Amino acid sequence: MQQRTISWSLAIGLGLLGLGLVGAPTIAREGFLNQPSDREHAFDAQIRDNAQRQIDEGRQTFRFDTFGSEAFFGDTIKLHQAIEGEAHGGVGPGVSPKTALAVGLKVDADALPAAVVDAINRGEVDLDDPATTLTLLKLNAVVGVTGFPNDDGTLKSVGIQCALCHSTVNDSFAPGIGSRLDAWANRDLNVGAIIGLAPDLSAVNSLLGVDDATTRAVLASWGPGKFDAELFMDGKAFRPDGGSAATLIPPAFGMAGVNLHTWTGWGSVTHWNAFVANLEMHGSPGTFYDPRLDDSSKFPIAARNRFGHLSSPNDRITPKLAALHFYQLSIPAPIAPEGSFDREAAARGRTLFEARAQCATCHVPPLYTEPGWNMHTPEEIGIDDFQASRSPDGRYRTAPLNGLTSHQKGGFYHDGRFASLQDVVEHYNTFKGLGLTDQEKQDLVEFLKSL
Repeated sequence: MQQRTISWSLAIGLGLLGLGLVGAPTIAREGFLNQPSDREHAFDAQIRDNAQRQIDEGRQTFRFDTFGSEAFFGDTIKLHQAIEGEAHGGVGPGVSPKTALAVGLKVDADALPAAVVDAINRGEVDLDDPATTLTLLKLNAVVGVTGFPNDDGTLKSVGIQCALCHSTVNDSFAPGIGSRLDAWANRDLNVGAIIGLAPDLSAVNSLLGVDDATTRAVLASWGPGKFDAELFMDGKAFRPDGGSAATLIPPAFGMAGVNLHTWTGWGSVTHWNAFVANLEMHGSPGTFYDPRLDDSSKFPIAARNRFGHLSSPNDRITPKLAALHFYQLSIPAPIAPEGSFDREAAARGRTLFEARAQCATCHVPPLYTEPGWNMHTPEEIGIDDFQASRSPDGRYRTAPLNGLTSHQKGGFYHDGRFASLQDVVEHYNTFKGLGLTDQEKQDLVEFLKSL
C-alpha cells in the first residue's frame, strides 16, 4: 500500500508539472525576480528583493564608489592638480578631453545632458581645453574617475572606481564616448601614463625605496592596457629579460562559477576586490587580511608595511564587498558579434577543442576553466615562471575563455606575449606535439572567436 501511495503521488506530481500547475514552470516562464510577493512565498520574496538590491547596490559601487581613494590620488600625489592645469589652479598644461581620450579614459555618453551633446555636435565644445575636462568631471561623465570640486569650480581632489580599469564604452557617440560596458577590460587605458602625470610621487618613491625618476620610468614602461598589481608587494618592476613586469588588465565579466580570479589566482573575486580597494586603489579606511603577504622573501614591501593586516573601525570598504561581488557575478560574458567568425569552421573547431586538441582538458565547457582548483604550474603550460612566482601559489590560472572577442587588443596570456589567437594555438600545437594541420589550427581559432 505504501509503495502504491508513493507511485500515485509521483504520478500526480509529474502530471501537475506537465500541466504547469506547480510553481517551477511558471518561474521558468516569467522569471524568478518577476514573481509577485505574497504571504505563501514570503521567503522567496525576500530572496528576490535581496537579489535586486544587491545588483543595484553593487552596480552603484562598481561605477561610482571611490572607497576613499581621493585621500591618495588627490591629497597625497595631487593628481587633480595635473588634471586641472595651471590656468585653473593646478600645475602644468592640464588634461584636455583629447589628452584624456588619448590615454584611454572613457566618457559616459549617457551622463551628458542633451545641451552638451548638441554643443559637441555643433563643434562648440573645445576638446583641447582642460576646462572641458573639469566640466565632464562635474557631470560625473568620466568613467571610473570622480572629481571633488571646490566652491570656485577648481578641483579639491580626485578619486577612482573599479570602472576605471574594468569598464569601457561602446563608442556609440564617438571613439571613447558611448554607453558603459561594465566589466570589459579597458585595454586602451594607460594607467602608468595617468599616474605619471601626478606632481608629487614622493609617497610612492618612499614605499618602493627608489628616486622619483625611477618611479616615473617604471610607470612609463607599462603602456596601454597594462597594470602591475604586485609592484607595491614585491618591488619587481621588470622581468629578467628587461621587459615590463606589468600584466594585461583582465575582463571581470563571466566570473560566475569560476573559482579563482586574476592571472595567477590570488583568490576569489571578492578577495581580489578587497585587495584592490585597499592596496591598489588606496581606499581608506578599510580592512584587509591576507597573512600570505607576511612572506618577506616573496613580498618584502607588503611584509614590511603589514599590508596583510589592515584594520579600521570606520571601514568603508568591507560593507560594499557583498553587493559588489553579487553584481560582478551577474555580468555575463558578451556574445561574439554576428559575422565576427566563420560558423562552419567554428563547428569543426569545437570538435577539435573538445577532443584531439586537448583544450577542454583545462578549459572545461561551459565555464571554459576547471570547475574546481583551476591552477597550473608554468611547466604544465610551457611558459616561464616569472609572473607566477610573484603570486602566493606560484601557479597560473586557467583563464575563462568566454567573451574573447571583447579583449583581443594587447594580446593573450597575462603579459600579452601571444599577439593573436593563432599564436596561442601554435604554442600548444608545438608544446603538446598535437600535429594539427593549418586548417585545423584555423578552425580552432574560429571556435575561440565564437565564444
